[in-house]
Amino acid sequence: MKKIKVLSIFGTRPEAIKMAPVIKKLKDHPQTESFVCVTGQHREMLSQVLDLFHIVPDINLDIMKEKQTISYITTAALEGLDQAIGKIKPDIVLVHGDTTTTFAGALAAFYHQIPVGHVEAGLRTYNKYSPYPEEMNRKLTGALTDFHFAPTELSKENLLKEGVKEESIFVTGNTVIDAVKMNIEEQYRYEDDALNQLDLSKKIVLLTSHRRENLGEKMRDYFKGIRAALEKYPELFMVYPVHKNPLVMDAAKEAFGDVKNIKLIEPIGVKDCHNLMNHCYFVLTDSGGIQEEASALSKPVLVLRDTTERTEALKEGGVKLAGTTYRSVLDGISMLMEDPVLYDTMKRAKNPYGDGTASEKIVQIITEHFKEKS
Repeated sequence: MKKIKVLSIFGTRPEAIKMAPVIKKLKDHPQTESFVCVTGQHREMLSQVLDLFHIVPDINLDIMKEKQTISYITTAALEGLDQAIGKIKPDIVLVHGDTTTTFAGALAAFYHQIPVGHVEAGLRTYNKYSPYPEEMNRKLTGALTDFHFAPTELSKENLLKEGVKEESIFVTGNTVIDAVKMNIEEQYRYEDDALNQLDLSKKIVLLTSHRRENLGEKMRDYFKGIRAALEKYPELFMVYPVHKNPLVMDAAKEAFGDVKNIKLIEPIGVKDCHNLMNHCYFVLTDSGGIQEEASALSKPVLVLRDTTERTEALKEGGVKLAGTTYRSVLDGISMLMEDPVLYDTMKRAKNPYGDGTASEKIVQIITEHFKEKS
């Protein structure tokens, strides 16, 4: 049987983390020939993940430039991916999640009349500007997709409501759980030595915050709430790997520059992040993927957003929306610190994102489909 040519496309660190286990399974499968094209929508942070998982792209478009706009990323990625697909001539293109690269990859594959597999399909907030531009990237990609690899039953229901045919939807779990399982080590030593010096007698909290829709006054306001919580609870010690965006860096220094129980550090590698999360008391984030990763590690999560497309974890109780105001964030942290029943309930919540076999299921679905066609 002729091998199935699978082209995986991604451009950012979160996509790379979640696609890495799929690429590994494709590489190891005797019936598939795996190709990787990265757009380089993010450069430095993407390279960290490629190195960790030993992924060498067949094509790197390297489109990132200073002060890039969404329009630039879309057009540059689309043009480069059009050429990449024309060169490789894959049987199927895989894209992941909700980035501009995701949408451009699906659109380029459609222009070549090549089937699209959407990993992590069906997440919705039903607010087209939250998260922005990710919500619409997901919906537009979904309209071009032939294989919807939904992480949960709720994601499947979202797709069915939009008229997607049930036979094209496959509930697989989320591939990020596969990645977390690959990375956690009991006696782990961090690459960033500052993390090796952490006092584990403290209640360690991981903070991540960089979302486009939170930049500016909104971020400064909830940073004040976090600062007030750190002053209120000296037993907390927060670690904040600060995003390279100058707007985020300036806001972080302004809010936390003189606070003793928070450490501002450079962005950390994926393995450091997963193992740090594993030692946290709770997690404070505006990230989507971290909500899933922390849930897999039984860590309570407060989300610095007003909406989340990861509503399964909200329903299970392991994740709560903290909002984006001084008062709501301070209150959210205070409840976790002062209500042991709430904390224990969140910690014990069921992980709704699968058992770590999502990548294996995705590859099996692809190979079975093309076997039936041959």
